[in-house]
Amino acid sequence: MNTPRNSRSSSPSSSYQNAPTRSVSVRGEDFAYRELGPEDGVPLILLIHLAEVLDNWDPRVVDGLAARRRVIAFDNRGVGGSSGSTPDTIEAMARDAVLFIRALGFDQVDLLGLSMGGFIAQVIAEQEPHLIRKVILAGTGPAGGPGIDRAPALTLQATLKGALTRQDPKLSLFFTETEGGQRAGRALLERLKERTHHRDKDISLPAFRAQLKAIRQWGRQAPSDLSAIRQPVLVANGENDRMVPSHNTLDLAARLPRSELVPLYPDAGHGGIFQYHDEFAARALEFLGS
Repeated sequence: MNTPRNSRSSSPSSSYQNAPTRSVSVRGEDFAYRELGPEDGVPLILLIHLAEVLDNWDPRVVDGLAARRRVIAFDNRGVGGSSGSTPDTIEAMARDAVLFIRALGFDQVDLLGLSMGGFIAQVIAEQEPHLIRKVILAGTGPAGGPGIDRAPALTLQATLKGALTRQDPKLSLFFTETEGGQRAGRALLERLKERTHHRDKDISLPAFRAQLKAIRQWGRQAPSDLSAIRQPVLVANGENDRMVPSHNTLDLAARLPRSELVPLYPDAGHGGIFQYHDEFAARALEFLGS
């Protein structure tokens, strides 16, 4: 059972595996979220990737960050346990995320955006400069970035192949085909099963379609003016990202005025921060604490 809407826990959870799912009302819709870590300091808001819900965050990444930071993951409108209809543009998803943040009563937050979540984080950082202190962008790229508009087709192909072979699409979409990459992928899939109670709802087909449309449109937009993002930004990815080709990561780091680039993780793809979860969490905490 979810904790009643707008409620906050006085005793933060010790791990993402047992963090309760709460909800907050945002303009008449209930947004599902989980929170853990210290209650002081600037909160870190997690923005998830395509087709995924609360249960798809790597618990090692979340727990690693929550060791020193207040971390909040949430389902955007119409996704997982959140009610309403899923927007079909990145800009509308960003507006929803801002409304969620403000509904929790925060005046300033940090962002971690993964893949599609990184698109959303870029929009928020540009449009809400006083709300956002620092940003981490992982496995993502700018609007109009080469190859981004092909991510929906790759996702659909991998999903169909996965259904035929009974293999999770993440193994091909998020990890390299090498022995090390596939081993890391299987390890992630096992970690994602650790939460056995009060799991989130899977994404619905209409929500999935809306997200695919939003990503395709983002990839076909005119290139972003990243100079408008003035916050410090940490940029990370694997060196062989199929979903958002890794040269987009290098482009982000080169064009953002105050960026730091994590050297691209070797033998890693779109799920590089999951494959190198310990290293990523340590570097992210260093960045957020500086």
